[in-house]
Amino acid sequence: QVQLVESGGGLVQTGGSLRLSCAASGRTFSTYAMGWFRQAPGKEREFVALISGNGGRTEYTDSVKGRFTISRDNTKNTVYLQMINLEPEDTAVYYCAANRRYSFRPETYDYWGQGTQVTVSS
Repeated sequence: QVQLVESGGGLVQTGGSLRLSCAASGRTFSTYAMGWFRQAPGKEREFVALISGNGGRTEYTDSVKGRFTISRDNTKNTVYLQMINLEPEDTAVYYCAANRRYSFRPETYDYWGQGTQVTVSS
């Protein structure tokens, strides 16, 4: 069992930055790929970024490439999402999730956090 707790969301202006954190319980954190997903009102949950268990591989959805960076610190059981140049279209609830497999498909993820709200004002 893995429990995930996100933090770091908030309200920022267009062009601003935020860093999301996701703290995981358990002693097997490094065996999980970690993903960030987001869900805007009235829309389906979408993939944002993915990092492998050892941090050596990352993937991003096209709309955030060059603006978002996913990283992890396995000594702290934490994964991060650094977001810069935020746009109103980035407004959503952001979720982190853990997966035994390296996948961007949300239905394959085993554990989810409760989400943190990111709001970007224009």
